[in-house]
Amino acid sequence: MPQMAPMWWLTLSVSFNIIMMMTMSTIYFNKNTKIKKMFKMKNQNMNWKW
Repeated sequence: MPQMAPMWWLTLSVSFNIIMMMTMSTIYFNKNTKIKKMFKMKNQNMNWKW
């Protein structure tokens, strides 16, 4: 069935794009929370007494 090939390529490309966007968003939010935790830890350790 050669007439079905464009539909399969379309579904494959759309699913690939959705999966890629989901992984990028999870990586972004995971790094964002790690950066916030590191920033809080650094602020807590900066209580210097001169």
